[in-house]
Amino acid sequence: MLAMKRPSRIAAACHTLAIFIFGGGVAAWGGAAVSGDSVIRSIDAEVQARVAAVAGFTDVERYDVYRGQDETHPAAEITVKVTYRKRVGKSYTILSQKGSSLIRRFGLKPLLENEKEINQPGKVENSWFTSANYEMKLKSGPVEQVNGRTCYALAITPKHKAPNMLEGTLWVDARDFSIVRVKGIASQKPSIFAGTTHMMRDYGNIDGYPMATQARAESNSAWFGRTVVVIHYGDYHLELQSAP
Repeated sequence: MLAMKRPSRIAAACHTLAIFIFGGGVAAWGGAAVSGDSVIRSIDAEVQARVAAVAGFTDVERYDVYRGQDETHPAAEITVKVTYRKRVGKSYTILSQKGSSLIRRFGLKPLLENEKEINQPGKVENSWFTSANYEMKLKSGPVEQVNGRTCYALAITPKHKAPNMLEGTLWVDARDFSIVRVKGIASQKPSIFAGTTHMMRDYGNIDGYPMATQARAESNSAWFGRTVVVIHYGDYHLELQSAP
């Protein structure tokens, strides 16, 4: 019976990844204190500016699944070309795949379908890192260095629970308030068989806008052990909105 449920366990870990604001607090940068409210307003404005400017994009994503303690040899992997269009959503073209057919069938492919679902118009807005979706609090103290960038750190708690909504920390660039990293635990388990899932996603500046560069989810279960999903993003081509 346990062997029959393993694909569901792996699917739960993958589903949780399908994935990536604040109030109060004072942080200091360059000797000047900034308020949590002002940082929150700036983050909301940055997200809205990105949404308005980016009409669509394509990229190539590689999904690796590791089992147990081995993070050198993926048990399964799949590489896809992603096409996103505003007011349309996401679509995928599989470029290559290898490894366990069970993990690909019951884990990775459902993950891609879930990503399509949460990126549909009318739904994608619910997962943005904005004050409409998250309670956020600017962490006090000095700014932090993340991937070579000076960042404000904020504690975030989702206003509605979902497997792709995180409770943890959001780092934003102290100069332009774009997302640099998010890290935490899934606010809701996708399955009764799933353990606590720890998630992280890094962002890089692509044509002036934050886009995901790498993501990782790790889940442990007394029944099925440890599963790690790592996503590598690259070869971005952004379609920017024409000026009115």
